Amino acid sequence: MSEITINIDGKDVQTKEGEYLLNAARANDIFIPAICYLTRCSPTLACRICLVEANGKQVYACNAKAKEGMQVVTSTESIEKERRIIMEVYDVNHPLQCGVCDQSGECELQNYTLEMGVDSQHYSIKDVDRSSHDWGHLHYDPGLCIVCERCVTACKDMIGDNSLKTIPRGSDPLNPEYKESMPKDAYAMWNKLNKSVIGLTNGTDVLDCTSCGECAAVCPVGALVDTQFMYKANAWELKQVPATCGHCSAGCQITYDLKHTSIDNPEDKIYRVMNEWNYVSLCGAGRYGFDYQNAGVIKDETAFANALEAFKKADTIAFTSTITNEEAYLLQKMKEKFGYRLVNPEAKAFQDFLNNYAQISGHKLYKGDLEKVHSTNFIVSVGSALKTDNPNARYALNNSLTVKKGAGIYFHPVKDPIIEGIGKSIMTVAHAPLQEEAALYLLLDLFADKSKLPSDIVEYLASFHSQKTVTVEEVVKEKVVELVKETKVNEETGEEEEIEVEKTKMVSTKVAKEVEVDENRLLEILGLDDTFMQALEKNLKKKETFALMVGPDLYMHPNAKNLARLVALLEKYSAFEVTMIPTLTNSLGVALICDLDDEKGSYTVAYNTDGDFVLSGLGDGDLDMPAINQQEGTLTSVNKRVNPTNAAIGYEGYELNDIAKALGFEAENIIDYTVELPVATGFKAQEFDNLPNHYENDGTEVRGYVLENVAVEASEDESVEKFSEDKLEGCIIYLANPVRQFTEFTYKTTNLDEVSGIYMSEEYLSKTDYNEGDTVTVKTKKGELTAKVVCDNKIAGDIVVLPTFDKKLNSEALFDGYRFSTASIQKG
Repeated sequence: MSEITINIDGKDVQTKEGEYLLNAARANDIFIPAICYLTRCSPTLACRICLVEANGKQVYACNAKAKEGMQVVTSTESIEKERRIIMEVYDVNHPLQCGVCDQSGECELQNYTLEMGVDSQHYSIKDVDRSSHDWGHLHYDPGLCIVCERCVTACKDMIGDNSLKTIPRGSDPLNPEYKESMPKDAYAMWNKLNKSVIGLTNGTDVLDCTSCGECAAVCPVGALVDTQFMYKANAWELKQVPATCGHCSAGCQITYDLKHTSIDNPEDKIYRVMNEWNYVSLCGAGRYGFDYQNAGVIKDETAFANALEAFKKADTIAFTSTITNEEAYLLQKMKEKFGYRLVNPEAKAFQDFLNNYAQISGHKLYKGDLEKVHSTNFIVSVGSALKTDNPNARYALNNSLTVKKGAGIYFHPVKDPIIEGIGKSIMTVAHAPLQEEAALYLLLDLFADKSKLPSDIVEYLASFHSQKTVTVEEVVKEKVVELVKETKVNEETGEEEEIEVEKTKMVSTKVAKEVEVDENRLLEILGLDDTFMQALEKNLKKKETFALMVGPDLYMHPNAKNLARLVALLEKYSAFEVTMIPTLTNSLGVALICDLDDEKGSYTVAYNTDGDFVLSGLGDGDLDMPAINQQEGTLTSVNKRVNPTNAAIGYEGYELNDIAKALGFEAENIIDYTVELPVATGFKAQEFDNLPNHYENDGTEVRGYVLENVAVEASEDESVEKFSEDKLEGCIIYLANPVRQFTEFTYKTTNLDEVSGIYMSEEYLSKTDYNEGDTVTVKTKKGELTAKVVCDNKIAGDIVVLPTFDKKLNSEALFDGYRFSTASIQKG
């Protein structure tokens, strides 16, 4: 879209052609009231208070698109009158319970009622029964609902669950006199409001979704409320602490809302997590998994002394990526000073993948990010269970397909009903494990510019093609002349007589025909047929921008090096911009900061993992450490952004920096290292206290800073290996978590109650003699574990999922690096 100039209330503003007027106004700090519209979503025209005049014609700012030279007036006498009546109607039968309503103090109905000057009521209608509903993690009160449909829109356009819809309210019709006496938009809004209420798409009173809570976050009134927050606090009592979510690599902006624990306990407690929902969507872990702090810790001098002895004795520090950049940098400094090995297997795999990718790409980091995925109209995902590896990657895919009218391909062995439910324009390919290389080669074959690809790769791709003869039926139209009898009046006698007339008509006939067609064996390897290519051709129409998301299945793949080079070739020789999804919270930061090793030595100090001496933010080690929500520092997200986070909950114990100071390092606080993060890998020399953490009105993210994509010397050798057609067959298990769980920290929280066990799909259970709750033993060449069967309707197919969030299961011990493995499963 090209840049244009429009005029709003006498002010010339720059915007993009086709942008909604409401977004253009917001981006330029011009106020237009709106209740139903959400940035990043489709307009619903439910509230209609965004009325403006554009070139003298009354339009809705949420739906009208900007054109060059357009003259917009946001307020006239007639518009103000209509807005006021709309708000007056919204207040009809709305309960006067603001003093106890959870939304009071943040309620948009309150705000706009005052803004529009509603001080009297001219309309009425008989009320109906509006009993509230308990939907598990959500509480819905139809009595407070104004049916703005923001919850429905967010669920459909942002998240992709499609769990909510409007259903009949069952109320009396409006008095017919109102249609004549009221402005048309006010009447239309009231008529719709009067007929509708929010319900569930599954037709039951049981909410079945990924439990993200985004619908409650966007609710402008107190109709949808997080059940865990109901009647816990008033908005004006809460103190906001800006932070970054510490659960996955999305790095979502959040604020912790705090107040004292109780009258008797003045210590701060987190009551809820909020987000800038117009610009970022949270998953259920980010919204509800907030109380994972290491509570009640004091300085244990004996344990601290033992820790110092352990560090003096150790030759290895093992750690996970659920740490800040500053802690990772401190561990690297310890390695440089004392010679420790630094062991973090998942970050090491990601680091190696990035390095192999850089050999061909010529730059340290991938070019894309999730923000670009939102605006892309053709997206491919390979090697990631999107909804659980990084929910915001799934939201970006969904947002593109629903709002941008995009299309895409989802390659993954585990069938995903959530992804498939996004719409017809997403093509899901459930290939066998170990065939990720075939998927990338297929993408090269379909999308790469073969005139620029290395010749040996072009030849290799050509080797998968052959010609075959097929018989097709063609419809052929032919001219046929036939004699038709017609009745005609004889002009001389005046009598009717029958004559024969020649008539020509087109007749369709089916003709069998043999034709030569191209056969691509890569399709066969991936379990696809010609219908895939037909659907792809259809979905590619009018697609102009392309994004490729790759994930952790590739980093731990037995042939990860080749996969990394293939990804780089795709980015270099096709229109795809690549986004790599880091495995854990700060895997990207750790990979860019630490010089990681493959093997442990003889004695290991461990940080949030297993070792001879354990430092733990979970409170289950030899020396307590703070959790992420108790720390200041930065986290590096999938979007290559270094985001600041702040401590929400106090911590009185020892920190990693205390150990460092005792070992001779001089920094007073851990955030003193923020300015020292390595510029050679893309970090900037910026102090922690100078890092911003907010969004502008136009949606611009002003949080921390974006890493520099450092140029590296590319290899002249762009060769890749021919892939093996081996695949895993039989009983297959997959190392991944269910929705809303990521690590032991999410498992520790109060409101994330997913059950630990072995996850099987409803489809798989129906074909076996296993039942939910059965105890089964899973065995691989690496080991075995026993746990209970959990039925998971968010997966399909025959692959069994083993989670990592419960460390007692020790699921990773069954795998040899790669996230898939063959196994035997037996009852008992």
